[in-house]
Amino acid sequence: MIEIREVKTRQELRQFVQFYYDLYRGNKYAVPYLFSEEMSALQQDKNPSFECCEAAYFLAYKDGRIVGRVAAIINYRANERWNTHQVRFGWFDFIDDEAVSTALLQTVEDWGRQRGMQEIAGPLGFIDTDREGMLVDGFDQLSTMYINYNYPYYPQHMEHMGGFTKDNDYVECKIKIPEVVPAKFAKVTEMVSNRYHLRVHKFTRRELVDEGYGRQVFELLNATYKDLYGFSQLSDAQIDKLVNDYIKIADLNLVTAVMDGDKMVGFGVTFPSFSRALQKTRDGRFLPFGWWQLLKILKWHKTNVVDLLLIGVLPEYRSKGANALIFDDLIRQFRRYGFEWAETGPQMETNEGVLSQWQYLESTQHRRHRCYRKRF
Repeated sequence: MIEIREVKTRQELRQFVQFYYDLYRGNKYAVPYLFSEEMSALQQDKNPSFECCEAAYFLAYKDGRIVGRVAAIINYRANERWNTHQVRFGWFDFIDDEAVSTALLQTVEDWGRQRGMQEIAGPLGFIDTDREGMLVDGFDQLSTMYINYNYPYYPQHMEHMGGFTKDNDYVECKIKIPEVVPAKFAKVTEMVSNRYHLRVHKFTRRELVDEGYGRQVFELLNATYKDLYGFSQLSDAQIDKLVNDYIKIADLNLVTAVMDGDKMVGFGVTFPSFSRALQKTRDGRFLPFGWWQLLKILKWHKTNVVDLLLIGVLPEYRSKGANALIFDDLIRQFRRYGFEWAETGPQMETNEGVLSQWQYLESTQHRRHRCYRKRF
């Protein structure tokens, strides 16, 4: 017998978050997420996404112990943008028991139906900058803190449930950092600079935080990501949180903007990989020594991998080669720091424009994530 209970108290929420660490303890490919960030993301008073979202969390019990979890989310802004009545499922983890996974998703479906929803989709978060998709290929690759990792039996359960179909696939690539900037990028960079007068700009902390350029990065993200799968426009409050979470702590040598005069037309935000450091923490906690592991990465870049976190260029500037300026600059920074590999974030498999930019570099597609959908 599987019992599903809705999370009501802070203690139950802590158990909801803790379940992931317990399920993946000892797995050499899974990366623990920061416990504090997980807790904040799920609390209405700390996550500005609740201004456009409604959510509930559920735990599955078997023989008195927790055996699964799931979040049910309705993003009303996204539903309006895409003209749908969709409930999302996220934070979806479970033991290898199909009765557990089925009961959890049935609970999300019932919860959504009670609120007028007509379909279920996921794994998805509150907004597009949350983790999306279920890992379906690349189980033997070290994960990152920005994507979902799961056991191979997860997609098998989805296939056995019936009714769920592939809705969208994301692919990720591992890229060898070249010894020198590829001639193609260097040539395009020179041409773009001369013909269109575009230029690379390296921000100061004051420009990003006090003069509003950090906000402009995410306002530009709104413009460049607006037609991507499931995207909903970021509000001022959501942008403020993203600036605080990412821009304020970023190494500014690893942040690049492309400017047309005083107008920002493209950006690249990258971070040294925290994957190995997080694996050395106690379930994603800063204490007792987790802070030291993370500080070594943030301050001294004690890793040979860099994560390409966010890259965006306004549509009218993509054909002008603005992307080349970003990579020309970032590759030089990566070599200076001694990074040997770069990991892309999830890219839609249908986004040929984004995927084609790696053709000038030594790259391998090494992971794939899938979102599923079911009408009811």
